[in-house]
This record gives sequence, structure tokens and C-alpha cells, in this order.
Amino acid sequence: MKQFVFLLLVMTIASVGTYAQSSDEKAVATAVENLRKAMVDPTKAALVNLTVPELSYGHSTGKIEDQAEFVKALVSGASDFVTISLSDQSIKIKGNTAIVRHVFNATSNDGGKPGVVKISILMVWIKQNKEWKLLARQAVKI
Repeated sequence: MKQFVFLLLVMTIASVGTYAQSSDEKAVATAVENLRKAMVDPTKAALVNLTVPELSYGHSTGKIEDQAEFVKALVSGASDFVTISLSDQSIKIKGNTAIVRHVFNATSNDGGKPGVVKISILMVWIKQNKEWKLLARQAVKI
């Protein structure tokens, strides 16, 4: 019985240590998912809320947008994602900074021209006032 209680205590302590990390990882994953949804069905309010004014949004073509340009391209339909799915996602957190990597698969309809996108993404998220905001994103062709 003493061994069982000791084992239970050790497992409880171990889970408390990983809970805080898991909580931040879950919050970042939720923010990434909210961004994915906002890119498919864009509104200015949602996109601004998920990013910081200092945003550096790099495309696989080398084009770089700030927050205003990123939001305008999606809301105006110049960049039009019909579907987006993410795979092979990893999240690493250090303090108030999170590094997210994933594969970005999408169908697009930019300027009425259907397209297929498969790129690798690196994102940097920062925690501001208990919310995770996108600071930087870079895409590369795969």
C-alpha cells in the first residue's frame, strides 16, 4: 500500500510539472487553429486579434508582408484559401515565445485561379496579456 501511495504521489507531482507546459502548448495549438480558420474565412477583426502590428509574414515566394498587408490580402480576397489543413505540427515553448512548425496544405482561388499549396511553415508566437499572438511566419517550398 505504501508503494502505491508513493507511486501515486510521484505521478501527481510529475503531471503538475508537465501540466503548465501542456496548457501553453494547448493554447498555442488553439491559436494556430484559429489562424487557420481565419485564413479560410477571413475577417479583419479575427486576423488583427491573432497577430501583432510588428508581424513579419514571409511567403514561400520570398514576399514579406506586415500585419496590414497580410490582413488586406486575405480580407480583400487577393489571397483566397478555399481549404487549409495542417500536419506534422510541433510546438516548442520557451518563456513567452513559441516556435511552431508544420506542413501547410491548401487549395486556393487567388484571382479566380484555382491552385494547390504544399509548404513547410515556421511560426513564432509571443504571449501578450495571456494571449498568444503571431509575430513571425516563414514558408518554404517542399
